[in-house]
Amino acid sequence: MNHYKILFILLIIIPFSCGISKKSDSSEKTTYKYLALGDSYTIGESVCSDCNYPKQLSDRMNKVSLEKTSVKIIAKTGWTTTDLLSAITTEKPSKDYDLVTLLIGVNNQYQGKPFALYEEEFPKLLDIAIDFAKGKAENVLVLSIPDYAFTPFGQKSGKAEKITQELKKYDAFAAKISKEKGVRFENITPITQLGLENPALVASDGLHPSEVAYKKFIDQIISIVQNILK
Repeated sequence: MNHYKILFILLIIIPFSCGISKKSDSSEKTTYKYLALGDSYTIGESVCSDCNYPKQLSDRMNKVSLEKTSVKIIAKTGWTTTDLLSAITTEKPSKDYDLVTLLIGVNNQYQGKPFALYEEEFPKLLDIAIDFAKGKAENVLVLSIPDYAFTPFGQKSGKAEKITQELKKYDAFAAKISKEKGVRFENITPITQLGLENPALVASDGLHPSEVAYKKFIDQIISIVQNILK
């Protein structure tokens, strides 16, 4: 009789415990960590705090994926490659990011820094970015520099053609180094070069990309990011 009681109890407990286990497993979600390194084009000067491209990217990923993506931004308006290197030394990010993006160089050009400085410091920043991405070059994405010649500010400067030519030089170098290190380089500059014919792509300050422009950045890179975070 005792054997029948034990069997009866087991028949009740086992399915119940299995149900609890399954529920627990389904509630667990992977969290991806994303680190965005850059300057005003990364922090999103003159747009809302949720409108810059890193935040829009993490929000988009959270909508299309079951996994959650969190984002940390190390960027500030006016930063050159030197400033970003210094900030990274101060912040000391962890080295367990699933995705790292890097967009830097416009202030080197704008402030008239020697191009040799970019040639020296960009490769260092890229090595650091790879290190933060668990040492995986394939988990790093470099974005080209927006072309501010195609903004009211750039036009008023009287140096629009020079700006475009110099930024091309910066992007060509960044693309070359990225390829050498096995990192994906994505050219989003053409989006910003539509700023004069489509004023909605320029922020209210007449210089930086707008929320709309950043959304177009995301439209271009989202499939790349999805492949990285899979």
